[in-house]
This record gives sequence, structure tokens and C-alpha cells, in this order.
Amino acid sequence: MKDLFERIIKDKGPLGKWAKQAEGYYVFPKLEGPISNRMHFNGKRVITWSINDYLGLANHPEVLKVDGEAAAEYGMAYPMGARMMSGHTKYHEQLEQECAEFVDKEAAYLVNFGYQGIVSAVDALVSKNDVIVYDMDTHACIIDGVRLHAGKRFVYKHNDVESLEKNLQRATKMATENNGGILVISEGVFGMRGEQGRLKEIAALKKKYNFRLLVDDAHGFGTLGEGGRGTGFEQGVQDDIDVYFATFAKSMAGIGAFFAADKDIIQYLQYNMRSQMFAKSLPMAMVKGALKRLDMIRTMPELKDKLWENVNALQSGLREAGFDLGTTQTCITPVFLKGDIPEAMAMVNDLRENYGVFCSIVVYPVIPKGLIILRLIPTATHTLQDVEETIEAFSGIRSKLEGGVYKRIAAAMVQ
Repeated sequence: MKDLFERIIKDKGPLGKWAKQAEGYYVFPKLEGPISNRMHFNGKRVITWSINDYLGLANHPEVLKVDGEAAAEYGMAYPMGARMMSGHTKYHEQLEQECAEFVDKEAAYLVNFGYQGIVSAVDALVSKNDVIVYDMDTHACIIDGVRLHAGKRFVYKHNDVESLEKNLQRATKMATENNGGILVISEGVFGMRGEQGRLKEIAALKKKYNFRLLVDDAHGFGTLGEGGRGTGFEQGVQDDIDVYFATFAKSMAGIGAFFAADKDIIQYLQYNMRSQMFAKSLPMAMVKGALKRLDMIRTMPELKDKLWENVNALQSGLREAGFDLGTTQTCITPVFLKGDIPEAMAMVNDLRENYGVFCSIVVYPVIPKGLIILRLIPTATHTLQDVEETIEAFSGIRSKLEGGVYKRIAAAMVQ
């Protein structure tokens, strides 16, 4: 019999094998200073395109004031205990009510974290007789939730409605045989490539197939639709979304998340989501802060307007410069380039050290081998000067990539 750790020590995984070269710089980097369009990294001030602070609320004076006052009044421990036992307050209820009203649902349920929340909700919503049908590009939290499912699941090709329908046919047959139901899962916005989920086409299939629809709208909430009310409003199908999910970690620049649905469904989740039944309640300082952030989204449309001014300037400028942004329809701005992991590391080093631009790098196994995505997240705090400098920098690194400069640097680095 082998020692359990033998495999772990020998095989660090596709990303872990680069830890010696990457840690502290390419992965686990330390961005310092106030969250904004420009921060400090490795001793230099850089344009920061890796923060999901879409509306610029993280360091907004009004937000900082409320956060500080709430922390001073309640500390970070109150309320103690899980919501069901001793961690429930009127402010948690108020936040749930306001979230539900904002996304036009009967009720909402506040959860501590987006990741653990969606994992636990998927687990709670289905029984072993039910069938899950989900988009192959859904976020890791959904994949982990699906893994907990004791019944059958089918995955359909990304944003491919024909593939979805084929799998719905298979799911319908199986659910009928097992006397179960069907849960379809999509994202409102796919966070890596910036595409909107094809919610309108998915919803149209409800006329033909009997299923319920769960949508993870982490990146659509606050950025899309009238008043930032999400992708369902953007596509005119909010009523067809049976369980709507959004996180506070993006547009709200905080911690926490919520589900919104009919009252009966929300009550079921309250009494059956293990991650909330057995976990401490969201601290009051974060709840009061979320109430303030939601109010600002409702009453300050100029935040979303400024965000989209920057998005449009960045994306149109990059496309005019000849860059491939894929099929993004949202704020997320992926720049597709060709190269391997060492080349990507050399390129990002150049981008950060010599051009003063900090953005996330995405490589295999997240995307196919031979591809590199430089992923940019515009926010309301960015300026048109940031955009111009970034496009100029990207033009410089592209010529080096195509000229083999990074391949030579990478070869020396690997050796």
C-alpha cells in the first residue's frame, strides 16, 4: 500500500509544478494600497485590471463610513451562531427583503459566501431521483455542487442550445423513469470569457420541457440590466429564472451572497442548506455595509454608466488595435493570445515590470494548451488614460510574443 502523500509530493498538478517560479508573483501576488484603478505591486505603481470592484464601491467614502461605523458598533463577531440558532437579526431580514425586491422575486435568503452557498444550494435542491443539466463552462462552485448530487447529471456544450435540448431529452426520459425532476443550471455571465448565458433561449425551452432554472449571476448583478438588476433583466427573462443567485463579492465589493425565488423555495433552502444551518451568520458589519452598497446601486446610476464608459473604451480600443476579445458581451475583457505557460509568465513579467500594467493571466488547465488569456476587469474607477496606456502596452507585448522574445526568455527561465 502506498503512502497517501506519495502522489501529492511527486505530482504537484498542472499549475503546482510551476510554484517555484510563480509563487508570490504570478500566483498569490501581493497588491498593496487602497483598492483602486492603480495600486502597488512589487514596489511599483501599476494600472490594476484584476479587481472585481465593478462599480468602484470598495473604497467609496460613503461605503467606508458605513463599514467603519458598523464595525465600531458591532465588532466582527456579532451576531454569534448560525442563523437558525442565534445569528438572526432584523438587519439580515431587511437585507433579504431589499435584495428580493431589487431582483423582482418574492423572497431572498442571505448566505455567508457565494462559493459555499451555491455548492450547498445545488445539493439541497435535488434528490437522488432528480437530474441536473448544466453548462460545461459553469464556475467551479457549481461543478462542486453537482459532484455532491447522488443522482444523474448531464453536461451540455457551452452556450449550445441544441446540445442543451439533446440533454434535456435524455434527462426527461430518466426523470420520468425515476419519478424525479430536472434542474438546469447556467450562469448569467460566464466569468472567464465574458459571455452572457443564453438565458432567453433556455427559458424558451420551458414550453417544451418540464424543468426548473437556476442562474448564477455573480458577474451580471450590478452591471447588466435596468439599474444593474442583472442578466435576467438584460434579456427580459427574469420571471423565467426559478432560483436567482448573486454574490456581494463583485459589484458590491463585499462578502456574502443571496438566493432569490418564490417564498416556498426560499423557506426550503433556509431549512435545508447545510452550509448555512451549520455555519456562523454573516457578521453585522458586512450586513450593514451590504445594505449601503445596495442602496447606492439603486440610487446612483452614474456608477454603472461610468463603468460602461470605461468598458466600451477599453474593448473598442483593443479591437481596433487588432486584438481578439472572443465573444464577450459584458464588462469582462479577455484578450486571447497564443503561447505556452512559460511564455505567458515571461510576458506578464514584462507587462508588469516594464509597462506598469497588472492583469490576471489564464492558462492551461483552465483553457486549452497553447492559449493564453489576459483577463481585464474594467471598473468605474478606471480612467481613459488607463485605457490608452494599457492598449499601448498590449501592442508592445504582442509584437514581442509574435517575434519569439518571450519564448527565448521562457526557455532560459525553465532551464
